[in-house]
Amino acid sequence: MLPWELGIAGVCLRSVLVAAVGEYRVRRAVSTGAALVPWPGVLADPARVTEAVTVISAAWLAVGGGAVVGGASAAYLHGCTALPPSPVHLVVPYGTRRRTRPGLVVHNGPDLPGDHLVVQGLPTLRLERVVTDLLCTAAPRDALAVADEALALVPEADRAEFRAEVHARLRTRSDPRGTLIGSRLFELATGRAESPPESHLLWRVVDLGYPVPEVNRWVHDLHGVRLYRLDLSWPELRIALEYDGYEAHVDREVEDRVRVADLEARGWIVVRVRKADLVNSAALERALDAAFARRGVDLSGRIVNALRPRRHREARGARGA
Repeated sequence: MLPWELGIAGVCLRSVLVAAVGEYRVRRAVSTGAALVPWPGVLADPARVTEAVTVISAAWLAVGGGAVVGGASAAYLHGCTALPPSPVHLVVPYGTRRRTRPGLVVHNGPDLPGDHLVVQGLPTLRLERVVTDLLCTAAPRDALAVADEALALVPEADRAEFRAEVHARLRTRSDPRGTLIGSRLFELATGRAESPPESHLLWRVVDLGYPVPEVNRWVHDLHGVRLYRLDLSWPELRIALEYDGYEAHVDREVEDRVRVADLEARGWIVVRVRKADLVNSAALERALDAAFARRGVDLSGRIVNALRPRRHREARGARGA
């Protein structure tokens, strides 16, 4: 067995292992499958080669040259898992000659020495920087999900400071593309979403032009006792959106029906949303339009696609445009 403890997360530079145990043992380990070669010059423990941290560590060792983990890979190391950590995203200083290849995306970025810290043994961009970058570059629904996860990781007492830091970074970002949408997305983030699909649903609803709902608001009885927590809601209108994700609701159909019936008896309109509605929103729109119409709110002129990047010279459109 090779001394994997000389490296990080079950990966090590080949040269380090050769110096420790000799060329013969290293070649023997590779030839027998006791060591894998994920990148030239890098060896990995087969027992850990599929672990996300191991994959990221192997790519970082392969690139070297002051590389720092960034993007979705950095978000994962910080504990935000809405986006997959691979392909591995690494940021290198301007002027560094490193190239993107399958499984690895190399970015050039400024001010790396003062903008990272060590996370799980790897130099990783700070969470504020990661969130700022993803708000401007990731798909809007995924960017919102990461922002929600990041806020949930920040202690309540520190969230105002964290928000101010991200907004400041958005205002001063050297590449202004995506900063306008990124700022609006970050305003939507609350840190209260219990899963990425709930963040995706919030983005979808606002992008379709509906008023911004409250996230995970409690419904109380006449005595102030908490009864139900609603995924999304407009409390003044008593309209609720409930996301029925498979994992959270499997074997709970009866319980969910009882919950909806009780909410309706208390005067709520409940719209249940399934995963397919996040892809094709036609049924969701019909149900929400009907709910708002029942409350006397006409949203026929709502502006759709308001929270996504536009193609060059593409205008925001009213519904049906």
